Amino acid sequence: MNFVKAESYEQLSKFAANIIAAQVILKPDCVLGLATGSSPLGTYANLVKMCDAGELDFSKVTSVNLDEYAGLTGDNDQSYRYFMDTNLFSKVNIDRDKTHVPNGCAADLSKEGERYDELIKSLGGIDLQLLGIGLDGHIGFNEPDDVFTKETHLVTLDPSTIEANARFFASKDEVPTQAITMGMMSIMQVKKVLLIANGKNKKEILEKSLYGPITPQIPASILQLHKDLTVIYSEN
Repeated sequence: MNFVKAESYEQLSKFAANIIAAQVILKPDCVLGLATGSSPLGTYANLVKMCDAGELDFSKVTSVNLDEYAGLTGDNDQSYRYFMDTNLFSKVNIDRDKTHVPNGCAADLSKEGERYDELIKSLGGIDLQLLGIGLDGHIGFNEPDDVFTKETHLVTLDPSTIEANARFFASKDEVPTQAITMGMMSIMQVKKVLLIANGKNKKEILEKSLYGPITPQIPASILQLHKDLTVIYSEN
């Protein structure tokens, strides 16, 4: 594990963007696993700046996102498809047909999970996966559980996750209670994991995840077993 402590969120974002940019430069047709939420916003803003400056070319890149809320269409401004379109895809020269997000409105979400896993397999796997971490240790929407779920699957969100995400909605009652998320197998099979965390409130769960027992009660703890993990953390 490579652990980097950044002095600020701005520095964290630059470090993370540089790692992703290096992946794209070294392998222009790479498969990027992407994440949503507040943590990667600065990272995406830095990638946009690099693209605008002609330093980065996304034209051959394929992306797969970790998760999506169940029941939200891609044009809903709280969906993760909308988030990605707004904060990254519409601002860089990526082929939108090569950007993939689970379909939270699929008629059969179990089959959608199978389709998504097959898609990732058909792409040859993920070269670099960007992750955030929840206060309960979730990665993607893999919540604390009795077992690690391997496949992309439907999950009922933990109350703490709903509470944390309520700030993005008009009220907590509007936060979806379920989501479809990439499972641990796809995450652990990626070639490189980049985990970013910002804020003093993330320090305790990071320590438990990275240095405590490996347990599905702290989903991120499984990353201790990954062969190429980089963690970037900032308290500020």
